[in-house]
Amino acid sequence: MRRSTFGVRLTSALATVATLSAALLVTGAAPAAAEYKKGLGIGVAPQPYKGASQEVVEDWLGSYIVNGKQVWCVKFAFKEPDTNEVYKSGDVLKTKYGADLDPVQAADISYLLLRYADTKDATEAAALAHLLHQWTAAPRTPADLDPATNGYRTIAYNIAYHEEALRAKDANVLTAVNRLKADATANHGPWTTTLTKPTKPQVIGTPDTWNIEVLGKGGSGVGKVPVKVTLVDATSGGKTELTATTKDNGGGIALEVVPTGPKPSVSISLLGPADQPVVQHAVKDGTQSVVSTGGEKEIKAAADTTAVTAPGSVAVAKVDEKTGKGIASVSLRVTGADKTTPAVDQDGKPLVGTDGKPLVVVTGADGTATVPNLRTPQEICVTETAAPPGYEQSFDAANPPSACGKVDAGKTLELKLANKPNVPTVPKTIPAGDTPAAAAAVLDDGGPSVGLLVALSALLLFAAGAGTALVRRGRGPVVVSRRMRKDWGH
Repeated sequence: MRRSTFGVRLTSALATVATLSAALLVTGAAPAAAEYKKGLGIGVAPQPYKGASQEVVEDWLGSYIVNGKQVWCVKFAFKEPDTNEVYKSGDVLKTKYGADLDPVQAADISYLLLRYADTKDATEAAALAHLLHQWTAAPRTPADLDPATNGYRTIAYNIAYHEEALRAKDANVLTAVNRLKADATANHGPWTTTLTKPTKPQVIGTPDTWNIEVLGKGGSGVGKVPVKVTLVDATSGGKTELTATTKDNGGGIALEVVPTGPKPSVSISLLGPADQPVVQHAVKDGTQSVVSTGGEKEIKAAADTTAVTAPGSVAVAKVDEKTGKGIASVSLRVTGADKTTPAVDQDGKPLVGTDGKPLVVVTGADGTATVPNLRTPQEICVTETAAPPGYEQSFDAANPPSACGKVDAGKTLELKLANKPNVPTVPKTIPAGDTPAAAAAVLDDGGPSVGLLVALSALLLFAAGAGTALVRRGRGPVVVSRRMRKDWGH
């Protein structure tokens, strides 16, 4: 009996187990507790829908942490993602019902994800989650809001209901909602960027400003955009790679660039909002689809220019060889090292006068002349074109005075040319005649002869003594030369 009784009991227990197993197969076994992790946001009273679990105590308007990243849900009422949820590769974001997003709202979502997806503010996070749900799960008809006929797959996001719930929790969230919407309207994509190089010639070692702008779809500047900058043959702040950011009010970046070589160039790149936000769908059916960055796109621009070394100058001094004083009004021709071709100006053009020939400068009252703004480095020669008055004797037209030297960047080349002054001459022999008065002074290049001067002095003393003796005697005849007779009228 006992065995028989035991057998009856066993049969009954097995029947009960079979019945329970069948029930579980029909209804589905209760899932294990979700291993999800909330990020930033605010929980509000849950919106009712058909079949909602009594264990759901709030609608979480905020982010979740999945695989170490902050993500945002875009399928309202679906199951929250686990912290290690597996997702498929990205796809274009559509509404909860599989329809294309409104293009403006898609652009707004891309911008907001780019700008606020990594927010550290709970109020801002709740505002972003609220906007994402209302744009991706808006009701197609009022029937989509009926909790009696719509389960989690079809229930629409009740905007008014959640705004009231948010207001009850934190009124600042709705202020943040309006701020984010206005920001998206003003700055959503597609973005464009401009890189403007200086218009004036660039000088190696001298800074100048390049301008960078990031513009939204409406053409206004977008603020707080980080821009990666790469420079070649140039630096900015001593760096060849850096990140600069547009101004908070949308103003552009004034980038100070110092050319370090002949072909400076600037390249920029930045991340702008994608034309269409990108979503990731969970491998498990019924689990939330999520967005993070929205699928940014890279925007690039580049520009280059040329740069030359700093200009140099030439300072010429034309002086008297003996006194060292400057000689005014001397014409000097400025050429290259061959003394024939023109020198080169800073703009790369030949330095010529109105006649098309190498430039001629004239020394001022102090005997100096300056030739500024010369391309560097280059060899420069200055050559005298004609002898100034008083210096003709030593001037050789076939080999005129000249001076040459190298002009370096930012330096002044100092050149000096000296001229020998003309000198008077005296005869080296006494011309025929009866008196020393007939002698004329002659100077050679080295001045009068000392011996000649001594002889002249002795002759003059002799003549004076002889004349005195003749007068004193008074008795003898007076000898008068033919020249003296002529002078006296005889």
